[in-house]
Amino acid sequence: MPALPRPHRPTTLELPPRTATLAAETDVLVVGGGPAGIGAALGAADAGADVVLAERYGFFGGNATAALVMPLMSYFTQHPKPQRTGTKYLLPTDHGAGEPVIAGVLQRFVTRLIDEGGAMVPNLDTGYTVPFDSELFKHVALEMADEAGVHFLLHAFASGVVGDERVEGVIFETKSGPLVVRAGAVVDCTGDGDVAARAGAPYELGDSDGLVQPMTLLFRMAEFERIAFQAYARAHPDEWRGVHGLWSLVRSATETGELSLPREDILFFATPREREVAVNSTRVTRSVPVLGTDVWDLSYAEWESRRQMRQITTFLRRYVPGFEKAHLDQSGVVGVRETRRFIGDYQLTEEDVLSARKFDDVIARCSYPIDMHNPKGKGTVLKRLPPGEAYDIPLRCLLPRKAEGLLVAGRCISGTHEAHSSYRIMPAAMATGQAAGVCAALAALRNRLPRETPARDVQVELLRQGADLRGITP
Repeated sequence: MPALPRPHRPTTLELPPRTATLAAETDVLVVGGGPAGIGAALGAADAGADVVLAERYGFFGGNATAALVMPLMSYFTQHPKPQRTGTKYLLPTDHGAGEPVIAGVLQRFVTRLIDEGGAMVPNLDTGYTVPFDSELFKHVALEMADEAGVHFLLHAFASGVVGDERVEGVIFETKSGPLVVRAGAVVDCTGDGDVAARAGAPYELGDSDGLVQPMTLLFRMAEFERIAFQAYARAHPDEWRGVHGLWSLVRSATETGELSLPREDILFFATPREREVAVNSTRVTRSVPVLGTDVWDLSYAEWESRRQMRQITTFLRRYVPGFEKAHLDQSGVVGVRETRRFIGDYQLTEEDVLSARKFDDVIARCSYPIDMHNPKGKGTVLKRLPPGEAYDIPLRCLLPRKAEGLLVAGRCISGTHEAHSSYRIMPAAMATGQAAGVCAALAALRNRLPRETPARDVQVELLRQGADLRGITP
């Protein structure tokens, strides 16, 4: 890769003071229109608040649409003995399932996607994931937000906050110049916690070595012959398990120099289109952290992941039955798994996840396993919850320290590096977003801080909105 002009010792420059236009005042401002932001905006609006949803792209969906992260991963409890029923997916998986543990906004969104022909019903054949069409995801998100009365601010990148004692608003960089939106409460759904960081909230990055889970570029291939691939997989049962494999083919191509990947297998998922497949096999690693909060690292990640994508598409066409005539149809922006994790009033741990711990202030539930992609190279570690179990996410994880008037939702909530690898999935992000939106709405409408809003009040409103808080009654 060409050398980037990155200074070894960044220097702070004094710039002329700027003025900004006050663009809007609202009850709740949601920053970031990905799954967490969609959940937050719809949750806040349903609770009776006036809502502005600000997004840096020209559409909603975040990683689901801009980065092509698909499908929605499973939000069902694990079943100890899955029964295979068919072959509508790439191949039946070993993931049996019990009951869904997330409802509310997510359930309404998935139902709408399915009704629009933009998603598959989660079942054993899909591994209880939800394969979806990214373009219809954009449409459904926009339509549902509009129907809820949410106001949109698109092409707006959050660059600063307003307020000293508390977050009173957010500054956005736009084509119209810097704009300010003031709000009674703000929900940071940027994924990286850009607003919370600018507000001075404390956070952690990565594991004890500062390494974060690697970034990945996802892409779609069209003209895929599913039947031919399934026949190959059945004839080589040691080569494919559910949605990943091709180990010996990868080894052979690596030995000949045709592949140079920091992972040992190929992973891909079905989409609602019969002759299409989503590929999730690039991995950006280095001996030093590659951070999604550093623009130079992001630039490197885009370059490196596209180099890997070129190798993978050539490999699939040359070696894998079913891909002989397939072609690259679309790639996303590089997908970021992990950056800032804010220190909240409670920090969720790996033990909490694997023991399926319950909390009195539960506002969302999750059943996804600990899913650790090696930040240094090959290997992925999976640790599953007990069969039939889910863990609670407490409201305290959404309340960052030293940043009043603000909640966080999605993958940047308060948790350890290990716990984050479970709750970072998009269904859980939408659930924590809905909860944060509800808490923000109740706080703004009562002229109080989110931290002063009783968890019980948030739970009652979430239950009214159809959320699943097993064990909590209205």
